[in-house]
Amino acid sequence: MSEHRPTRRGILKAAGGFSAAMALAGGSVLGTASAASAAGDGFGLRIVDRNEADPRMWYYRFATDAIAWQPGVNVLLPDGYHTSGRTYPVLYLFHGGGTDQDFITFDHLGIRAWTAGKPIIVVMPDGGHAGWYSNPVNSLTGPRNWETFHIAQLLPWIEANFRTYAEYDGRAVAGFSMGGFGALKYAAKYYGHFASVSAHSGPASLRRDGGLVAHWANASSAALDLGGGTIYGVPLWDEARVSADNPVERVESYRNKRIFLVAGTSPDPVNWFDTVNETQVLAGQREFRGLLGNAGIPHEWHEEPGGHVLRDYMFTHDLDGIIDRLRKA
Repeated sequence: MSEHRPTRRGILKAAGGFSAAMALAGGSVLGTASAASAAGDGFGLRIVDRNEADPRMWYYRFATDAIAWQPGVNVLLPDGYHTSGRTYPVLYLFHGGGTDQDFITFDHLGIRAWTAGKPIIVVMPDGGHAGWYSNPVNSLTGPRNWETFHIAQLLPWIEANFRTYAEYDGRAVAGFSMGGFGALKYAAKYYGHFASVSAHSGPASLRRDGGLVAHWANASSAALDLGGGTIYGVPLWDEARVSADNPVERVESYRNKRIFLVAGTSPDPVNWFDTVNETQVLAGQREFRGLLGNAGIPHEWHEEPGGHVLRDYMFTHDLDGIIDRLRKA
């Protein structure tokens, strides 16, 4: 099977490559796809650009007080969405970090082909170059509150404008690298939101090895997004915030969820970023798996040859498991 390696450019090519709270009521929201055009604003979001010409991939860009620039979102609709009248489960899919990583990453990698014929909506939002799916301790470049944007604004907006199951069994969250961390974080912090969580080369332990991943989150966010601000604070961390975000400290919050983990076992010895990234990812996922096992929480895990890459065959296998777990369209 082939592997897709997202590119890395800039001063920190793999930045983030270790890469609010809002309880939503249950039940179905039977909005139509055209409601996005009709409703326009809502949930703290204002549409400033959109393209609904493609029958499957719809694009929106929003103005929001949560983010000091205008984040984009791709919404990939299932085949037949416009004529079926059916209600669908939703996968929120998060990209990794880096100067060239954004919400279009999965479109470039082949998400249309991977999801062809699958009865699920896939929502792919911006997460910043090194936003770490977090509200940072401080930012010198204006608001960068990605957690607020994703959970308190985008999620309810999607459910108001598309035919989705607005309930626990109707939602999954997954991601690659930094996005895998974001998926694990959101699944624990917002327990009632997501019934399935998947981390493809995503770190699961912030504090191990002297807190290497937490330090990397701080350094990459300071360099690429926050103008010297940080996710967790320097020189001292906001310890409560680290613990709230740290998957290995939130093990009980994964009970009764489908859990899917992938990490590479043979990082590229020539690529320093790849080696450090995946070595830390693998160690953290092993730590997390051990804690899940000790707690009697079922989980599916894979250790695959290769380094810090998104494996298409693992994603399509994961997608089938997600669809099996969620409420059927």
